[in-house]
Amino acid sequence: MVLFENVSMTYPGGDFPAIDDMTFSIDDGEFVFLVGPSGSGKTSIIKLITGEVMADAGVLNVNGYDLRHMRRRKLPMMRRTVGVIFQDFRLIEDKTIYENVAFAMHVVGASNRDIRQRVPYVLELVGLQGCERRYPREVSGGEQQRVAVARAIVNSPQLLIADEPTGNLDPARSLELMLLMERINDNESGTTVLVVTHEKELVNSFSKRVIAIDEGQVVSDGMDGYYSYEIQ
Repeated sequence: MVLFENVSMTYPGGDFPAIDDMTFSIDDGEFVFLVGPSGSGKTSIIKLITGEVMADAGVLNVNGYDLRHMRRRKLPMMRRTVGVIFQDFRLIEDKTIYENVAFAMHVVGASNRDIRQRVPYVLELVGLQGCERRYPREVSGGEQQRVAVARAIVNSPQLLIADEPTGNLDPARSLELMLLMERINDNESGTTVLVVTHEKELVNSFSKRVIAIDEGQVVSDGMDGYYSYEIQ
């Protein structure tokens, strides 16, 4: 679960809060779109959820962790419960697809046995079976994005965040990726999915909850949130 309750945050040297008295919650197993214009606070929300920045006020809980008051040494444990898919993929070019995904498990101390069992399953889930020995440069942009998805879910996170995941994909690939995210939400033990995007047509293709923000505040929240607030 993600809980923002009257959360505010101002960057050092900033004149105005990036997040201003924001309140919303995301229940376990939900699939939610987060939308808003550039500078609205979408990236700041991701940074708060992942513990990259700290809130100045309010209550902020992620997967049972009180991010405002927990000890910093617990931050790596919290981050293991969150998977993030970045727009620029951030794949390791000199590692194969299998090695890219396995690396995420090595980092958290998974055993070789667990890696051998889990990685092939996840690659099959995202439609990359047979590509294990290829390098990122040898596959398409859409396939590279699927590697990024596999890496983000391989450690079975409770929450999966996709940060503008379709920004480098054509409309057909974007829809395909969202269908994959939907399947992960359904199949991977009810993984909570938060998709941060500005693509109106993509959001409108799915009947999901939409949280719209602007100037660091929630301006609409609901199944018709995207329609009730026009993103610039």
